Amino acid sequence: MFLTGFAVGPFAANCYLLGCEDSGRLAVIDPGGEARRILDAITRSGLQVACILNTHGHVDHVAANAAVKEATGAPILIAAADAPMLSSPARQLAGVLLKGLAGPPADRLVRDGEVVEVGNLRLKVLLTPGHTPGSACFLVEGEALLFTGDTLFAGSVGRTDLPGGSWSDLVDSIRTKLFTLDENTRVLPGHGPDTTIGEERRSNPFVGTG
Repeated sequence: MFLTGFAVGPFAANCYLLGCEDSGRLAVIDPGGEARRILDAITRSGLQVACILNTHGHVDHVAANAAVKEATGAPILIAAADAPMLSSPARQLAGVLLKGLAGPPADRLVRDGEVVEVGNLRLKVLLTPGHTPGSACFLVEGEALLFTGDTLFAGSVGRTDLPGGSWSDLVDSIRTKLFTLDENTRVLPGHGPDTTIGEERRSNPFVGTG
């Protein structure tokens, strides 16, 4: 398995490249800006982009969708509830978070529980509304690896005071969808350092259960 991640844009949103080296296929998760840097990282990986995965539709996670799609031809995947945000700067919160332009629409809408295949890697979709109505996490089956977008951070959670946010939905999503996973599952969030499910379940001051 190939994995690299780096922060992009003024909000330092984490963009991840996850690849199956056996098949040469790669997923780009949350290309939120600095398209040239992302494309250079793709080139260095030596892998072919199979898909662009958006954990949600805010501009700091989707701003480079267009450039990556144009350069690679890869389809854009996002949950249905956030799909309208991709082509609407206002719904992306461009101007509130940072300047943005309408991007390409989704090519595929992902559903809760479905599996996105990237070569031999299987990414299970966990819909986790709260930060946005269509927030999604991606669990790499058999690898104890979870991409959480802006749902769950190390020692924190996603904000819910933006349009479409819901604190009760966020807490429910984390406790019923994420905290039921193995405690050793590595959490790769949309901002900040990685953590584990066990650490957040024990000590997260917002949703930890002790």
